[in-house]
Amino acid sequence: MTDTTTEPKTSTKLVAEALGTMLLVFGGVGTALIASAFPYDDPANPLGVGFVGVALAFGLTVVVGAYAWGPVSGGHFNPAITLGLAASGRFPWKDTVAYIVAQLIGGVVATSLIVLIGVYGPGTWLADAMNGGFASNGFGDASPGGFGLGAAIVVEVLLTAFFVLIILGVTHPTRGNALLAPLAIGLTLTLIHLISIPVDNTSVNPARSIAAAIYGGTEALSQLWVFIVFPIVGGLIAGWVHRALLEKTPAPPAEETARVEL
Repeated sequence: MTDTTTEPKTSTKLVAEALGTMLLVFGGVGTALIASAFPYDDPANPLGVGFVGVALAFGLTVVVGAYAWGPVSGGHFNPAITLGLAASGRFPWKDTVAYIVAQLIGGVVATSLIVLIGVYGPGTWLADAMNGGFASNGFGDASPGGFGLGAAIVVEVLLTAFFVLIILGVTHPTRGNALLAPLAIGLTLTLIHLISIPVDNTSVNPARSIAAAIYGGTEALSQLWVFIVFPIVGGLIAGWVHRALLEKTPAPPAEETARVEL
């Protein structure tokens, strides 16, 4: 008989991480660039989905990605989550680099596909998207609401920490609910975007930030360090806090729980 409980191969997990991150970035950044304001020549944009639509797009992509590929790789789709899970004891440190590389590749493929779509877009759409920052994260003049560096740091650390804490809670091997966890995680990401899109266009995910910034111009690239460093700081803090305060008993071996971490 075939053993259907065999752990997926590492290569399979990495493909799942790349696909999930690609879906997340393509769905979220693609919505921000293509659908948030429409028609493009109408200042009122009556058909555009706006901030709420972009927030839902990020949340929905996490929900469907976690249901589709979470059972394979754990469905991190975010370097800050991978490192936060490692800090909590739920994921092996030795696998973090490979996961993060796969996530970065998936994100860059996603924004490159958006560029490919834009090549065949109307008029100067692609040039305008790139000149406008390509939905990159930013502060100061690059912030949608004009918020400064301090505000960006606070929201990225705080919201990423809450995000990872919620993930660790809803995916706990005994207290969590594997069937509903992806929905809870997706709704949390939606809420995070509703709060912080006006502040810095919402990162909480270095892979998303890097993928957009490579097409967003010099200002996006010069500010990118903030959206790499501080989501990771938030994720690590959450992992350590969860391990110290919320899960004081030793976590199950990472190999046994990696498939349920979403």
